[in-house]
Amino acid sequence: MKFTTMIEIRIHGRGGQGAVTSAEMLALAAIGTGKYAQAFPSFGPERRGAPVQAFVRVSDKPIRVRGEIKEPDVVVVLDPGLLNILDVTSGLREKGIVVVNTKASAEETKKRFMDNWPTAVVDASAIAIETIRVNIVNTTMLGAILKACDVVPMESLEEPLKHRFGGRADSNFEACKKAYETTVIA
Repeated sequence: MKFTTMIEIRIHGRGGQGAVTSAEMLALAAIGTGKYAQAFPSFGPERRGAPVQAFVRVSDKPIRVRGEIKEPDVVVVLDPGLLNILDVTSGLREKGIVVVNTKASAEETKKRFMDNWPTAVVDASAIAIETIRVNIVNTTMLGAILKACDVVPMESLEEPLKHRFGGRADSNFEACKKAYETTVIA
């Protein structure tokens, strides 16, 4: 899915899963390509494991709006367990897309949770364990986001990942690429 103006992304995760980091990496990648971007979290006194949200806006023009994203173009779900406790599609635009970390098929996930929107799925947990050796799916899910909405080129993530992860950047970038290759959209 290609967006021509501003794209707004809402990321659902749990504290400690890296939702905020993935939002920051995506915004930095966009800025590195000459676009305008902002990333910010939304959480209160939550603790590790509690539901959190992070937001990303990317545009070819300066971004004037600063508020929480209530009508996203893309919804990303880092923890599939959140599908059972939150309405992750709340406010999702009519032509939006949902990107989910799950072992379930795209068709099964779409039918069960979000039949109105295209649904992209990837087993980001398995990829993260295989490539970076921990079940933290934030960078892995960046690959799925890029497959679903083509917001920035894959290569634009290399520098932000190197800056953030140093010596672990290569394995994180590998996880991102593997997720891009294996994401299925229904």
